[in-house]
Amino acid sequence: MAKRPIFLSVEKIDHFVDEIQVDFKWNLGFAAIQKKKNIKALHKGAKNRGLFPLLEVSTKSEELLGRRLSAFNLKVNTKIGEISIESAFQGSKVFEKGGPFKDIYEKDSKSAKKDYRIRESGQLVGFDFFGQDWPLTPKTAFYDWLYLSALQPHQDFLTRLFEYKGFTDIEFNPSKSINCQARTCALLVSLLKLDSLNDALRSQKDFIDMVSADSFKQNHSIELKQGTLL
Repeated sequence: MAKRPIFLSVEKIDHFVDEIQVDFKWNLGFAAIQKKKNIKALHKGAKNRGLFPLLEVSTKSEELLGRRLSAFNLKVNTKIGEISIESAFQGSKVFEKGGPFKDIYEKDSKSAKKDYRIRESGQLVGFDFFGQDWPLTPKTAFYDWLYLSALQPHQDFLTRLFEYKGFTDIEFNPSKSINCQARTCALLVSLLKLDSLNDALRSQKDFIDMVSADSFKQNHSIELKQGTLL
């Protein structure tokens, strides 16, 4: 058996995302077909608890919308052109022994995530995105900001997400990671329904101020340490 979170949008100005853990039978293996089996098992377990419909947000999603919203596929505009969210996130990391490694910006998402320097440069201490420094707290702020900045121009299209009860990412293991594209989608829905997305993205300070209160209510703030997770 395995346990993975379902992320639900919550339309409160100081609380945007709820996280519910669901148990399901895990299918061993790294093949895409095994991961799709796990998605179906997770969604079935969630449906038994009244949580449906759900959107899997990853490259393994059965739905085109879910695949497009994967951080591996989604792109953000930068000074050097469009780059994937994954490459932008990994290339902006600053460690005790180096970084940011800006050449990662020009790599594909898979290569960016597997770059050896991400694993061998010591403790994560912050982010530097084209000269803009981001702190480690609130814990998911920089990742969320990147992701939402990429989606801001498509707000009308993104109301399609209102059809879903919640969001999942089968690749996300909360014991190993903090940032999750499914969680950010739930945050996006809350901000859209509150008509607060543009206000949140007005400036770095506005964004941090808006998400700070909710960040400390999330499981990762209580159970996980940012410095040990990438």
